[in-house]
Amino acid sequence: MANRSIARVARPVASSVDELLVGARSREPFLTSDSKSGSAFERVTMAGGEQLILKHVHVDDDWTMRFNGDIGCHPAQVWAAGLMDVLPERIDHAVVGVASGLGRNGWGAAILMRDMTAAMVPPGDEGLPMDQHLALIDDMAAFTAAGWGWQDDVGLVPLGTRWTWFNHASLATEAERGWPDPVPKIAFDGWARFADRAPVAVHRAIDDLRHDPSPLVVRARETPLTFVHGDWKLGNLGTGADGRTVLIDWTYPGEGPCAFELAWYLAINQARLPMTKEDTVTRFHDSLGRNGIDTDGWWDRQVALALLAALVIFGWEKALGGDDELGWWCDRARDGIAVL
Repeated sequence: MANRSIARVARPVASSVDELLVGARSREPFLTSDSKSGSAFERVTMAGGEQLILKHVHVDDDWTMRFNGDIGCHPAQVWAAGLMDVLPERIDHAVVGVASGLGRNGWGAAILMRDMTAAMVPPGDEGLPMDQHLALIDDMAAFTAAGWGWQDDVGLVPLGTRWTWFNHASLATEAERGWPDPVPKIAFDGWARFADRAPVAVHRAIDDLRHDPSPLVVRARETPLTFVHGDWKLGNLGTGADGRTVLIDWTYPGEGPCAFELAWYLAINQARLPMTKEDTVTRFHDSLGRNGIDTDGWWDRQVALALLAALVIFGWEKALGGDDELGWWCDRARDGIAVL
């Protein structure tokens, strides 16, 4: 299917937090156990008693934004461009307003959301209920189908940047800053473990792609692309009282393969999944079909590339875990290397 523009209407953006919070009665710091990016949160009580959450985002404070080179503040860009409004009705993004042009160089923003704390998947190690897992996969498929063929005209995460997370250059930048956040340092140590534990050929291929992901980018562009959220981790997901899937935190959106969303979900949530990875891939594939997406001629290739790419991002994390998990991803990497 050819690239196309998604019909949408631009959203208004406030120029200051004060303008965004007109009518607020109180503000206090808000801590969320799942947030590891460095961004600050506040709980806001409006005059009528409604509870909202305000997230402050700026590249100076958020290492994930630095990894993406995000000085345009992607969550604010997605809101302003009206892209959140093209989501399927089954998905609730919870955003009610945005202020942008904040902080140093105007690179920051504040994202105002309804308080979805009660709806979110609880933190911890408990397995995800099967019905919720299936709903998340089905809604992920519906999400990617809604933006099918979209070409980025906003300036979000470039495809060439999407697989540079935790690469040598990104981690060197964090080292120069003195490792202000724990996750990049853990990743640095994890990559040393990956070099020791992964099969030699797999390690060599992954390390090459960490230096230069362009072979992945070229091959991915030979398959259909869509609008992706970029971070389907359980900390960003939930189920509302109305049964809709809650999807928050729009830090990594852009143009990419639908299988990117799937591979990320499998890699980052693996300890809590109630279904095998293989069966989850099949469920997503079948859900794409139910949403009108023809997968003939490209599906197997895109999945193989996306699973290989997931190890390019998260090989460090897999190297810090068990043999079975690392072995599964190394086997999938071999499959991806074969079609690269």
